[in-house]
Amino acid sequence: MRDWTVLGIETSCDETAAAVVRGRAPGPGTILSNIVFSQLDAHRPYGGVVPEIAARAHVERIDGIVEEALAGAGLSLSDLDAVAATAGPGLIGGVMVGLTTAKALALAAGKPLIAVNHLEAHALTARLTEGAAFPFLLLLISGGHCQLLGVADVGRFRLYGTTIDDAVGEAFDKTAKLLGLAYPGGPNIEKAARDGNPRRHALPRPMRGRAGADFSFSGLKTAVRQLVQDGATDAADLAASFQAAVIDILGDRTRAAMAMFRADFPQARDPAFVLAGGVASNRAIREALTELGNREGFQTKIPPPRLCTDNAAMVAWAGVERGQRGLSDGLDAAPKARWPLDTLTGGRAGASRT
Repeated sequence: MRDWTVLGIETSCDETAAAVVRGRAPGPGTILSNIVFSQLDAHRPYGGVVPEIAARAHVERIDGIVEEALAGAGLSLSDLDAVAATAGPGLIGGVMVGLTTAKALALAAGKPLIAVNHLEAHALTARLTEGAAFPFLLLLISGGHCQLLGVADVGRFRLYGTTIDDAVGEAFDKTAKLLGLAYPGGPNIEKAARDGNPRRHALPRPMRGRAGADFSFSGLKTAVRQLVQDGATDAADLAASFQAAVIDILGDRTRAAMAMFRADFPQARDPAFVLAGGVASNRAIREALTELGNREGFQTKIPPPRLCTDNAAMVAWAGVERGQRGLSDGLDAAPKARWPLDTLTGGRAGASRT
């Protein structure tokens, strides 16, 4: 199989991004360009992403970002093997902008269109960066998602655990707001926690020790709110205690999923444990889960922080992986606000609801 060169487009939330990637499965691949325009300044006054503002910004920026990505790679549309774009899940207005742009480019250039699941793009990033072999265990943690999955192949996922309430990134943002920290909350909690005492406040660890590998973060956030309402003002100690609780929860649930993965994939020798999603850029979480993976006999693989947050290089790489398997899409491919990974194969293995 020869190398493929794919243009990727990502507009599922508040980053307008385009990238060109070249390579072949199982990777690693080469990122020829990776352009990301962040809308943080536009959303900061509102303390979160405003869908209408995000969609409008995508419309205004997408053409220039694509041109910049192609110029940075030194290529034209005719040099590509395919055009890939996030088709969901995400804010539907933004997803429509990127997918429609990709359809127009694919039609104009006579290239295949590949409609990419945003979560699968995160899942496959460790193959782009390190050539992680299938099967591997994935912990996907972001503002909208918190899932543990066995990744058997492209398009083949087994869901072991998911959040029953808030996603972990959402919990970071809501807790930051309680502590009076600026948006985006995740990086600012991490920064404040460096100067805090993680043992100052005895916060709960919901779901720890329970059967299965599901998560819960709502009770943890509520406990922080109660402390603040009771007069706690030590933002650094609160941030450090919150972050330590999150790390304990993630570690406990991941350890449970590792046992499930071993049972499902007994043939896997030295399997990879992959951490992906925007929250995976948190240094304390990266270090703690790397140590856990090493203790449990997994090769921990975490993309660099710039490839954990939303970007188009991961979308382009998913396009490489899918395109080389002959998996392309028609120009009638529909954008999706919801598109769970396990629905790609229709299975949920080993997880329990409690």
